[in-house]
Amino acid sequence: MNKKVSERLQIFAMLAPNLVLFFFLSIYPVVWCFRYIFFQYGGLASGDPIYIGLGNFKRLFTNDPVFIIALKNTFIYAIGKVGGVLPLAFFSAMMLNRKNLKGSGFLRATLFMPTIMSAAVMGLVFYLLFNVYNGEVNKYLLLLGMKTPVNWLGTKNAMLTVIIIGIWGGLGNYMIYFLAGLQGVPQELYESADLDGVNAIQRIWYVTLPMLGPVLKMIMMLAIVIAFQDITTIMVLTEGGPVNATMTLFLYAYQFFFPISPGSVVTTQFGYGATVSLVSSVIVGIVTIIYLVVSRKLDNLY
Repeated sequence: MNKKVSERLQIFAMLAPNLVLFFFLSIYPVVWCFRYIFFQYGGLASGDPIYIGLGNFKRLFTNDPVFIIALKNTFIYAIGKVGGVLPLAFFSAMMLNRKNLKGSGFLRATLFMPTIMSAAVMGLVFYLLFNVYNGEVNKYLLLLGMKTPVNWLGTKNAMLTVIIIGIWGGLGNYMIYFLAGLQGVPQELYESADLDGVNAIQRIWYVTLPMLGPVLKMIMMLAIVIAFQDITTIMVLTEGGPVNATMTLFLYAYQFFFPISPGSVVTTQFGYGATVSLVSSVIVGIVTIIYLVVSRKLDNLY
């Protein structure tokens, strides 16, 4: 009994620092934030919180057109990023998984490098690259014959630009996940498929994808959740503009706690920001549940 108690105390002692940090840095801030969803509160400078009941929810669903725009933009960004980054990451992993590929180590490091780069730094670099008048992208496009520079961060092109940057930033991370899954596929299956005379597409469809099923489901779930919550690059590049063209749900909620610029949210509104955060989290949770249900049904495809 003394030995068991001692082992449990050792386990608790090793877990305690993480549990304490998790409570104070994750659980407590969430509880502190969401307790104000029924209040109008702008911080210490605004005085005591004012109870307004469901006023924040009424404002959100009936009198906030920016929220609808942010909701639409979030789905556009998530679909564009996930739909672009996963196929590229998969085929990059397929290429790098070849044993006879020269320089595979260098290519892996190069593709993975954006993942370890600061999102703020990455945003500033791409802001300089996609600048209208002196950006490197427009410079080379003009040399190739384009007559007028492209306003990459303008209203029509801003969302496409941030999606491209999001794909570039996440490619290496998902490539590593796919590469780890591919290395677990037995080579005997490919040899048997070759003896049966299958082509390259059939190898992927009938051998690789079924064997990657559990890994693929995990990767897609991570990609979906991260895409819905991605705000740093957009915040650095466009701050949700121009004219809310790249405003997303969590960036919109963030601005009520930490106003980015005077043009976004004039004053802090903790109560309303907490409401936007709660509704946004529920939307992401619903999307995740739908994906999990659909993915289970797709397991019967193979």
